[in-house]
Amino acid sequence: MNCLSCNGKMKKSTVPYSINRRGYHLFLEKIPAYVCSRCGQKYFDENESKAIQNLLKSFEKKLDLVIAA
Repeated sequence: MNCLSCNGKMKKSTVPYSINRRGYHLFLEKIPAYVCSRCGQKYFDENESKAIQNLLKSFEKKLDLVIAA
């Protein structure tokens, strides 16, 4: 697999992922991803992307309950 940005070789690894959203900061330490050996660009498989999105949705629902209380 080659990088879409620079055409470098991609290597399976784990990477940190963080997001700032709606006043909170979420940090995940080790998410499986492909990382370019040349430019460092990160790509997540569909499963990891969906898992992150599901985690965010679940967290936001719980956050809404806390804020509404």
